[in-house]
Amino acid sequence: MKRIGIISLFALLFAGFLINWLYSYEKGREGAYISISDAKDPPTILSESAVFERSGFALEYVDMPVDAQHQRTLDDYYKNRAYPGAPPSIPHPVKEKRSMGGKVCLQCHQNGGFVEKFKAYAPVTPHPAMVNCKQCHVEQQTQAYFIDTDFYKKPAPAVGTNNALPGSPPVIPHQLQMRENCLSCHAGPAAVKELRVTHPERINCRQCHVPKEHQFETVERFVRANTMSND
Repeated sequence: MKRIGIISLFALLFAGFLINWLYSYEKGREGAYISISDAKDPPTILSESAVFERSGFALEYVDMPVDAQHQRTLDDYYKNRAYPGAPPSIPHPVKEKRSMGGKVCLQCHQNGGFVEKFKAYAPVTPHPAMVNCKQCHVEQQTQAYFIDTDFYKKPAPAVGTNNALPGSPPVIPHQLQMRENCLSCHAGPAAVKELRVTHPERINCRQCHVPKEHQFETVERFVRANTMSND
């Protein structure tokens, strides 16, 4: 009887330990795991989700004919920038000097379209939610005099040489901040012909194209020393 009592005590202790461990495990999962289907506001990564904002235009861009007479060139694209990566300047006069994007700028630059006045297609902004456009974009001052400086304008990334391997998808040579919406610049009639993508219907761009970021220091090529002697 004494042996049975000791065995029963250990069995009860083990059962209590097992129940307590399972309860703690389930509580830990509740705090660390949120089901996407049950979440009211599913967590999203902005740099990943913004690429789908213009997905509704993707199929339209596939069948849209190219207007060869009014398409922008790469030189025109960089001509409106102080340096590669800088916000483009405003190449046309702005009637309302204190206007905000939602009232004036987005009428042409939210979804693009041909502007008869300028005989050109309006470029689409990749960040229409930022309506204070003139906080970053300024009018070109072509009539003013400037003092010569030694400002070095970094050359633009070469087109067609951004492949990590021969035949692999080109990497993204620029930052993604405020440029997450890929189709704004790489598809549609206002897209620069050298940068226009051939497959706009594949809207999940970062599935194949990755940013070109150097997060680690470049090291020399590793060569294993030959320790075997020929003798």
